[in-house]
Amino acid sequence: MRHSVLKNLDWFSVILYLLLVIMGWIAIFSTTYNDTNFTSVFDLNQFYGKQLMFIELSFVLITFILAIDSRFFPNTAIIFYGISILLLLGLFVFGKETNGAKAWYAIGSITVQPSEFAKVATALFFSRYVSDIHTHIERSSRDLMKAILIICIPAVLILLQPDVGSLIVFFSLVFVLFREGMPSAFLFYIFLAGVTFVSTLKFGATITILGAALCITIYAIWYKRKKHHIPYQNIFILSLLCLASAMITKPAYEGVLKQHHRNRLNLWLRLENDPAKIAAMKRDFAYNTNMAESAITSGGFFGKGFLQGTRTKGSFIPEQHTDYIFTTIGEEWGFVGTTAVVVVFSMLLFRLIILAERQKSKFNRVYGYSVVSILFVHFVINIGMVISLIPTIGIPLPFFSYGGSGLWSFTILLFIFLRLDASRGSNWIR
Repeated sequence: MRHSVLKNLDWFSVILYLLLVIMGWIAIFSTTYNDTNFTSVFDLNQFYGKQLMFIELSFVLITFILAIDSRFFPNTAIIFYGISILLLLGLFVFGKETNGAKAWYAIGSITVQPSEFAKVATALFFSRYVSDIHTHIERSSRDLMKAILIICIPAVLILLQPDVGSLIVFFSLVFVLFREGMPSAFLFYIFLAGVTFVSTLKFGATITILGAALCITIYAIWYKRKKHHIPYQNIFILSLLCLASAMITKPAYEGVLKQHHRNRLNLWLRLENDPAKIAAMKRDFAYNTNMAESAITSGGFFGKGFLQGTRTKGSFIPEQHTDYIFTTIGEEWGFVGTTAVVVVFSMLLFRLIILAERQKSKFNRVYGYSVVSILFVHFVINIGMVISLIPTIGIPLPFFSYGGSGLWSFTILLFIFLRLDASRGSNWIR
Protein backbone atom coordinates (compact mmCIF):
# COMPACT_ATOMS: atom_id res chain seq x y z
CA MET A 1 0.00 0.00 0.00
CA ARG A 2 2.87 2.38 0.84
CA HIS A 3 4.40 1.68 -2.57
CA SER A 4 1.04 2.45 -4.24
CA VAL A 5 0.67 5.74 -2.33
CA LEU A 6 4.15 6.93 -3.29
CA LYS A 7 3.59 5.88 -6.89
CA ASN A 8 0.27 7.74 -7.15
CA LEU A 9 1.34 10.77 -5.13
CA ASP A 10 1.24 14.00 -7.11
CA TRP A 11 4.94 14.77 -6.99
CA PHE A 12 4.52 18.02 -8.90
CA SER A 13 2.53 19.44 -5.97
CA VAL A 14 5.12 18.07 -3.55
CA ILE A 15 7.92 19.83 -5.46
CA LEU A 16 6.00 23.12 -5.43
CA TYR A 17 5.45 22.71 -1.68
CA LEU A 18 9.16 22.11 -1.11
CA LEU A 19 10.06 25.15 -3.22
CA LEU A 20 7.79 27.38 -1.14
CA VAL A 21 9.11 26.01 2.14
CA ILE A 22 12.73 26.43 1.06
CA MET A 23 12.15 29.98 -0.20
CA GLY A 24 10.33 30.77 3.03
CA TRP A 25 13.16 29.49 5.19
CA ILE A 26 15.75 31.46 3.16
CA ALA A 27 13.65 34.60 3.68
CA ILE A 28 13.39 33.95 7.44
CA PHE A 29 17.14 33.32 7.63
CA SER A 30 17.85 36.56 5.82
CA THR A 31 15.42 38.48 8.01
CA THR A 32 16.79 37.24 11.35
CA TYR A 33 20.46 36.57 10.49
CA ASN A 34 23.10 38.45 12.45
CA ASP A 35 26.76 37.77 11.67
CA THR A 36 27.85 38.77 15.18
CA ASN A 37 26.09 35.88 16.90
CA PHE A 38 25.79 33.33 14.08
CA THR A 39 26.92 29.84 15.07
CA SER A 40 24.87 27.42 12.99
CA VAL A 41 21.68 27.30 10.92
CA PHE A 42 20.45 24.80 13.54
CA ASP A 43 20.77 27.30 16.40
CA LEU A 44 17.45 26.98 18.26
CA ASN A 45 17.96 30.35 19.89
CA GLN A 46 17.38 31.97 16.50
CA PHE A 47 14.19 32.08 14.45
CA TYR A 48 15.81 30.40 11.45
CA GLY A 49 17.01 27.52 13.64
CA LYS A 50 13.56 27.03 15.13
CA GLN A 51 11.92 27.22 11.70
CA LEU A 52 14.31 24.58 10.40
CA MET A 53 13.23 22.33 13.26
CA PHE A 54 9.57 23.04 12.38
CA ILE A 55 10.29 22.05 8.77
CA GLU A 56 11.94 18.81 9.86
CA LEU A 57 8.93 17.97 12.04
CA SER A 58 6.69 18.77 9.05
CA PHE A 59 8.36 15.92 7.15
CA VAL A 60 7.49 13.62 10.06
CA LEU A 61 3.86 14.76 9.81
CA ILE A 62 3.90 14.15 6.05
CA THR A 63 5.19 10.62 6.54
CA PHE A 64 2.52 9.95 9.14
CA ILE A 65 -0.29 11.31 6.90
CA LEU A 66 0.83 9.28 3.89
CA ALA A 67 0.97 6.12 6.01
CA ILE A 68 -2.66 6.46 7.15
CA ASP A 69 -5.53 4.82 5.28
CA SER A 70 -7.37 7.53 3.33
CA ARG A 71 -10.70 6.50 4.88
CA PHE A 72 -9.43 7.63 8.27
CA PHE A 73 -9.90 11.32 7.44
CA PRO A 74 -13.63 11.43 6.59
CA ASN A 75 -14.42 8.83 9.27
CA THR A 76 -12.83 10.89 12.06
CA ALA A 77 -13.69 14.37 10.74
CA ILE A 78 -16.39 15.03 13.34
CA ILE A 79 -14.03 13.99 16.17
CA PHE A 80 -11.31 16.41 15.09
CA TYR A 81 -13.92 19.14 14.59
CA GLY A 82 -15.21 18.62 18.13
CA ILE A 83 -11.68 18.68 19.58
CA SER A 84 -10.91 21.91 17.72
CA ILE A 85 -14.06 23.56 19.13
CA LEU A 86 -13.07 22.51 22.66
CA LEU A 87 -9.55 23.89 22.16
CA LEU A 88 -10.95 27.20 20.93
CA LEU A 89 -13.27 27.39 23.96
CA GLY A 90 -10.37 26.59 26.27
CA LEU A 91 -8.52 29.70 25.11
CA PHE A 92 -10.93 31.90 27.04
CA VAL A 93 -9.77 30.23 30.27
CA PHE A 94 -6.23 29.02 29.63
CA GLY A 95 -5.15 31.10 26.64
CA LYS A 96 -2.15 33.39 26.59
CA GLU A 97 -2.94 36.97 25.59
CA THR A 98 -0.64 38.51 23.00
CA ASN A 99 -1.27 41.85 21.27
CA GLY A 100 -4.76 41.99 22.73
CA ALA A 101 -5.83 38.53 21.51
CA LYS A 102 -6.19 35.29 23.46
CA ALA A 103 -5.26 33.01 20.58
CA TRP A 104 -2.40 30.88 21.93
CA TYR A 105 -1.73 28.14 24.45
CA ALA A 106 1.61 28.54 26.18
CA ILE A 107 3.45 25.34 27.12
CA GLY A 108 6.69 26.55 28.64
CA SER A 109 8.48 28.50 25.91
CA ILE A 110 6.32 26.88 23.20
CA THR A 111 3.11 28.52 21.99
CA VAL A 112 0.42 26.79 19.94
CA GLN A 113 -2.34 28.56 18.02
CA PRO A 114 -5.36 26.21 17.82
CA SER A 115 -7.17 28.35 15.23
CA GLU A 116 -4.60 27.22 12.66
CA PHE A 117 -5.44 23.56 13.22
CA ALA A 118 -9.16 24.38 13.48
CA LYS A 119 -9.01 25.31 9.78
CA VAL A 120 -8.00 21.74 8.95
CA ALA A 121 -10.62 20.19 11.22
CA THR A 122 -13.36 22.47 9.90
CA ALA A 123 -12.40 21.76 6.28
CA LEU A 124 -12.59 18.01 6.96
CA PHE A 125 -15.95 18.05 8.74
CA PHE A 126 -17.38 20.59 6.31
CA SER A 127 -16.34 18.33 3.40
CA ARG A 128 -17.79 15.28 5.14
CA TYR A 129 -21.16 16.96 5.62
CA VAL A 130 -21.39 18.53 2.16
CA SER A 131 -20.44 15.24 0.48
CA ASP A 132 -22.94 13.19 2.48
CA ILE A 133 -25.45 11.37 0.28
CA HIS A 134 -28.32 12.95 2.21
CA THR A 135 -27.02 16.52 1.87
CA HIS A 136 -28.30 18.64 -1.02
CA ILE A 137 -27.15 22.21 -0.61
CA GLU A 138 -28.14 23.01 -4.18
CA ARG A 139 -31.85 22.60 -3.43
CA SER A 140 -32.26 22.43 0.34
CA SER A 141 -32.00 25.65 2.34
CA ARG A 142 -31.79 23.63 5.56
CA ASP A 143 -28.75 21.68 4.33
CA LEU A 144 -27.12 24.90 3.13
CA MET A 145 -27.67 26.58 6.51
CA LYS A 146 -26.20 23.55 8.32
CA ALA A 147 -23.07 23.72 6.13
CA ILE A 148 -22.73 27.42 6.88
CA LEU A 149 -23.25 26.73 10.60
CA ILE A 150 -20.28 24.32 10.55
CA ILE A 151 -18.17 27.26 9.35
CA CYS A 152 -19.72 29.80 11.72
CA ILE A 153 -19.21 27.97 15.03
CA PRO A 154 -15.37 28.11 15.03
CA ALA A 155 -15.46 31.47 13.23
CA VAL A 156 -17.49 33.09 16.03
CA LEU A 157 -15.17 31.67 18.70
CA ILE A 158 -12.19 33.09 16.82
CA LEU A 159 -13.92 36.46 16.44
CA LEU A 160 -14.33 36.62 20.23
CA GLN A 161 -10.56 36.15 20.79
CA PRO A 162 -10.49 38.47 18.69
CA ASP A 163 -8.69 37.30 15.55
CA VAL A 164 -10.28 38.95 12.50
CA GLY A 165 -7.72 37.54 10.06
CA SER A 166 -8.48 33.89 10.85
CA LEU A 167 -12.20 34.70 10.83
CA ILE A 168 -12.02 35.78 7.18
CA VAL A 169 -10.18 32.61 6.22
CA PHE A 170 -12.98 30.40 7.56
CA PHE A 171 -15.54 32.13 5.38
CA SER A 172 -13.43 31.33 2.32
CA LEU A 173 -15.20 27.95 2.44
CA VAL A 174 -18.28 29.72 1.06
CA PHE A 175 -16.54 29.54 -2.34
CA VAL A 176 -16.63 25.75 -2.04
CA LEU A 177 -20.39 25.84 -1.49
CA PHE A 178 -20.70 27.86 -4.67
CA ARG A 179 -18.73 25.20 -6.56
CA GLU A 180 -20.96 22.46 -5.14
CA GLY A 181 -24.22 23.98 -6.29
CA MET A 182 -25.10 26.81 -3.92
CA PRO A 183 -27.29 29.32 -5.81
CA SER A 184 -25.14 32.10 -7.29
CA ALA A 185 -27.60 34.64 -5.86
CA PHE A 186 -26.39 33.72 -2.36
CA LEU A 187 -22.80 34.63 -3.24
CA PHE A 188 -24.07 37.88 -4.74
CA TYR A 189 -25.94 38.68 -1.52
CA ILE A 190 -22.74 38.19 0.50
CA PHE A 191 -20.86 40.51 -1.86
CA LEU A 192 -23.67 43.08 -1.69
CA ALA A 193 -23.65 43.02 2.12
CA GLY A 194 -19.90 43.70 2.11
CA VAL A 195 -20.24 46.58 -0.35
CA THR A 196 -23.06 48.07 1.73
CA PHE A 197 -20.95 47.80 4.88
CA VAL A 198 -18.00 49.63 3.30
CA SER A 199 -20.24 52.22 1.64
CA THR A 200 -22.00 52.97 4.93
CA LEU A 201 -18.69 53.53 6.68
CA LYS A 202 -17.48 55.80 3.89
CA PHE A 203 -20.60 57.75 2.96
CA GLY A 204 -23.08 57.14 5.79
CA ALA A 205 -26.29 55.10 6.03
CA THR A 206 -28.57 57.67 4.36
CA ILE A 207 -26.53 58.05 1.18
CA THR A 208 -25.93 54.29 0.99
CA ILE A 209 -29.63 53.47 1.31
CA LEU A 210 -30.57 56.09 -1.30
CA GLY A 211 -27.91 54.77 -3.66
CA ALA A 212 -29.12 51.20 -3.13
CA ALA A 213 -32.71 52.29 -3.81
CA LEU A 214 -31.63 53.92 -7.07
CA CYS A 215 -29.75 50.80 -8.20
CA ILE A 216 -32.66 48.51 -7.31
CA THR A 217 -35.07 50.77 -9.23
CA ILE A 218 -32.84 50.64 -12.31
CA TYR A 219 -32.65 46.86 -11.96
CA ALA A 220 -36.47 46.58 -11.77
CA ILE A 221 -36.94 48.74 -14.87
CA TRP A 222 -34.33 46.77 -16.82
CA TYR A 223 -35.81 43.45 -15.74
CA LYS A 224 -39.32 44.51 -16.72
CA ARG A 225 -38.16 45.47 -20.21
CA LYS A 226 -36.39 42.15 -20.64
CA LYS A 227 -38.87 39.81 -18.93
CA HIS A 228 -42.07 41.92 -19.08
CA HIS A 229 -42.66 41.67 -15.35
CA ILE A 230 -41.12 43.04 -12.16
CA PRO A 231 -39.32 40.50 -9.86
CA TYR A 232 -40.96 41.62 -6.62
CA GLN A 233 -39.42 38.82 -4.56
CA ASN A 234 -35.87 39.68 -5.65
CA ILE A 235 -36.50 43.37 -5.06
CA PHE A 236 -37.79 42.66 -1.55
CA ILE A 237 -34.73 40.53 -0.68
CA LEU A 238 -32.28 43.08 -2.09
CA SER A 239 -34.01 45.97 -0.33
CA LEU A 240 -34.12 44.14 3.01
CA LEU A 241 -30.47 43.08 2.73
CA CYS A 242 -29.22 46.58 1.90
CA LEU A 243 -31.32 48.18 4.64
CA ALA A 244 -30.27 45.64 7.28
CA SER A 245 -26.57 45.86 6.31
CA ALA A 246 -26.63 49.66 6.42
CA MET A 247 -28.38 49.73 9.81
CA ILE A 248 -26.10 47.23 11.56
CA THR A 249 -22.85 48.65 10.17
CA LYS A 250 -22.29 51.23 12.89
CA PRO A 251 -23.15 48.92 15.85
CA ALA A 252 -20.92 46.18 14.38
CA TYR A 253 -18.12 48.63 13.64
CA GLU A 254 -18.13 50.12 17.14
CA GLY A 255 -19.17 47.07 19.16
CA VAL A 256 -17.41 44.13 17.51
CA LEU A 257 -14.20 45.52 16.01
CA LYS A 258 -11.39 46.54 18.34
CA GLN A 259 -9.90 50.03 18.21
CA HIS A 260 -6.85 48.97 16.21
CA HIS A 261 -9.13 47.31 13.63
CA ARG A 262 -11.17 50.51 13.38
CA ASN A 263 -8.04 52.60 13.01
CA ARG A 264 -6.83 50.46 10.11
CA LEU A 265 -10.20 50.72 8.38
CA ASN A 266 -10.18 54.48 8.98
CA LEU A 267 -6.84 54.76 7.23
CA TRP A 268 -7.81 52.45 4.38
CA LEU A 269 -11.12 54.21 3.67
CA ARG A 270 -9.78 57.66 4.63
CA LEU A 271 -12.62 58.22 7.08
CA GLU A 272 -10.73 60.73 9.23
CA ASN A 273 -10.63 64.38 8.12
CA ASP A 274 -8.44 65.93 10.82
CA PRO A 275 -4.86 66.17 9.39
CA ALA A 276 -3.31 65.89 12.84
CA LYS A 277 -5.23 62.70 13.63
CA ILE A 278 -4.43 61.28 10.20
CA ALA A 279 -0.71 61.91 10.75
CA ALA A 280 -0.86 60.29 14.20
CA MET A 281 -2.73 57.27 12.86
CA LYS A 282 -0.26 56.83 10.02
CA ARG A 283 2.59 57.00 12.51
CA ASP A 284 1.01 54.53 14.93
CA PHE A 285 -1.00 52.17 12.75
CA ALA A 286 0.38 52.45 9.21
CA TYR A 287 4.06 52.31 10.12
CA ASN A 288 4.41 48.62 9.20
CA THR A 289 2.66 49.12 5.86
CA ASN A 290 4.68 52.21 4.97
CA MET A 291 7.95 50.47 5.82
CA ALA A 292 6.84 47.39 3.89
CA GLU A 293 6.12 49.48 0.80
CA SER A 294 9.49 51.21 1.10
CA ALA A 295 11.33 47.90 1.44
CA ILE A 296 9.64 46.32 -1.58
CA THR A 297 10.07 49.46 -3.70
CA SER A 298 13.74 49.75 -2.81
CA GLY A 299 14.38 46.27 -4.19
CA GLY A 300 13.87 47.42 -7.77
CA PHE A 301 13.85 44.83 -10.52
CA PHE A 302 16.56 42.39 -9.38
CA GLY A 303 16.76 43.27 -5.68
CA LYS A 304 19.72 44.15 -3.49
CA GLY A 305 20.93 40.58 -3.11
CA PHE A 306 20.84 37.91 -0.41
CA LEU A 307 21.52 39.37 3.08
CA GLN A 308 21.93 42.83 1.54
CA GLY A 309 18.54 44.32 2.44
CA THR A 310 19.24 47.53 4.36
CA ARG A 311 15.69 47.90 5.69
CA THR A 312 15.60 44.22 6.58
CA LYS A 313 18.96 44.38 8.34
CA GLY A 314 17.95 47.62 10.04
CA SER A 315 14.84 45.97 11.52
CA PHE A 316 12.64 48.80 10.25
CA ILE A 317 9.68 46.45 9.77
CA PRO A 318 8.31 44.92 13.00
CA GLU A 319 7.40 41.20 12.85
CA GLN A 320 9.02 40.96 9.44
CA HIS A 321 9.74 37.26 9.86
CA THR A 322 6.01 36.53 10.34
CA ASP A 323 3.23 38.43 8.57
CA TYR A 324 5.59 40.74 6.63
CA ILE A 325 7.99 38.11 5.33
CA PHE A 326 7.09 39.02 1.74
CA THR A 327 8.92 42.34 2.18
CA THR A 328 12.23 40.48 2.54
CA ILE A 329 11.67 38.84 -0.84
CA GLY A 330 10.83 42.22 -2.36
CA GLU A 331 13.87 44.03 -1.00
CA GLU A 332 16.52 41.37 -1.54
CA TRP A 333 15.20 39.67 -4.70
CA GLY A 334 13.23 42.52 -6.24
CA PHE A 335 10.47 42.21 -8.80
CA VAL A 336 11.98 38.98 -10.11
CA GLY A 337 11.85 37.33 -6.67
CA THR A 338 8.32 38.47 -5.78
CA THR A 339 7.07 37.38 -9.20
CA ALA A 340 8.68 33.97 -8.71
CA VAL A 341 6.88 33.56 -5.37
CA VAL A 342 3.54 34.56 -6.88
CA VAL A 343 4.07 32.21 -9.84
CA VAL A 344 4.95 29.21 -7.66
CA PHE A 345 1.95 29.85 -5.38
CA SER A 346 -0.31 30.22 -8.41
CA MET A 347 1.02 27.02 -9.94
CA LEU A 348 0.29 25.14 -6.71
CA LEU A 349 -3.26 26.52 -6.51
CA PHE A 350 -4.03 25.71 -10.15
CA ARG A 351 -2.54 22.26 -9.74
CA LEU A 352 -4.74 21.59 -6.70
CA ILE A 353 -7.81 22.69 -8.68
CA ILE A 354 -6.91 20.18 -11.39
CA LEU A 355 -6.49 17.46 -8.76
CA ALA A 356 -9.81 18.35 -7.13
CA GLU A 357 -11.66 18.14 -10.43
CA ARG A 358 -10.33 14.67 -11.22
CA GLN A 359 -11.55 13.11 -7.96
CA LYS A 360 -14.11 10.32 -8.13
CA SER A 361 -15.15 10.87 -4.52
CA LYS A 362 -17.23 13.93 -3.73
CA PHE A 363 -15.58 14.16 -0.30
CA ASN A 364 -12.16 14.36 -1.95
CA ARG A 365 -13.34 17.03 -4.37
CA VAL A 366 -14.97 19.20 -1.70
CA TYR A 367 -11.93 18.90 0.56
CA GLY A 368 -9.61 19.72 -2.34
CA TYR A 369 -11.50 22.92 -3.06
CA SER A 370 -11.47 23.73 0.66
CA VAL A 371 -7.67 23.51 0.64
CA VAL A 372 -7.50 25.76 -2.43
CA SER A 373 -9.85 28.33 -0.87
CA ILE A 374 -7.97 28.54 2.42
CA LEU A 375 -4.53 28.82 0.77
CA PHE A 376 -5.82 31.33 -1.79
CA VAL A 377 -7.32 33.67 0.82
CA HIS A 378 -4.15 33.54 2.95
CA PHE A 379 -2.01 34.22 -0.12
CA VAL A 380 -4.10 37.12 -1.47
CA ILE A 381 -4.76 38.84 1.86
CA ASN A 382 -1.16 38.63 3.10
CA ILE A 383 0.36 40.05 -0.08
CA GLY A 384 -2.48 42.56 -0.48
CA MET A 385 -1.87 43.74 3.08
CA VAL A 386 1.87 44.14 2.53
CA ILE A 387 1.40 46.26 -0.61
CA SER A 388 -1.49 48.29 0.93
CA LEU A 389 -4.28 47.03 -1.32
CA ILE A 390 -6.30 45.97 1.72
CA PRO A 391 -6.26 46.94 5.43
CA THR A 392 -3.59 45.41 7.63
CA ILE A 393 -4.78 42.02 8.89
CA GLY A 394 -2.65 39.65 10.92
CA ILE A 395 -2.54 36.66 8.62
CA PRO A 396 0.52 34.55 7.69
CA LEU A 397 1.82 33.75 4.21
CA PRO A 398 1.50 29.95 3.82
CA PHE A 399 4.78 28.01 4.03
CA PHE A 400 6.72 31.31 4.36
CA SER A 401 5.86 33.04 7.62
CA TYR A 402 7.71 31.95 10.75
CA GLY A 403 5.84 29.68 13.14
CA GLY A 404 5.30 26.01 13.82
CA SER A 405 1.49 26.16 14.14
CA GLY A 406 1.09 27.82 10.76
CA LEU A 407 3.58 25.64 8.89
CA TRP A 408 2.25 22.40 10.38
CA SER A 409 -1.41 23.26 9.80
CA PHE A 410 -0.81 24.21 6.15
CA THR A 411 1.29 21.08 5.66
CA ILE A 412 -1.39 18.85 7.20
CA LEU A 413 -4.09 20.60 5.17
CA LEU A 414 -2.24 20.07 1.90
CA PHE A 415 -0.94 16.55 2.40
CA ILE A 416 -4.24 15.14 3.59
CA PHE A 417 -5.58 16.11 0.17
CA LEU A 418 -2.54 14.67 -1.62
CA ARG A 419 -3.06 11.46 0.37
CA LEU A 420 -6.72 11.37 -0.68
CA ASP A 421 -5.73 12.03 -4.28
CA ALA A 422 -3.23 9.16 -4.19
CA SER A 423 -6.15 6.82 -3.39
CA ARG A 424 -8.70 8.43 -5.70
CA GLY A 425 -9.28 5.09 -7.45
CA SER A 426 -11.09 3.83 -4.36
CA ASN A 427 -14.51 5.37 -4.89
CA TRP A 428 -16.03 4.26 -1.60
CA ILE A 429 -17.86 7.49 -0.80
CA ARG A 430 -19.98 9.65 -3.06
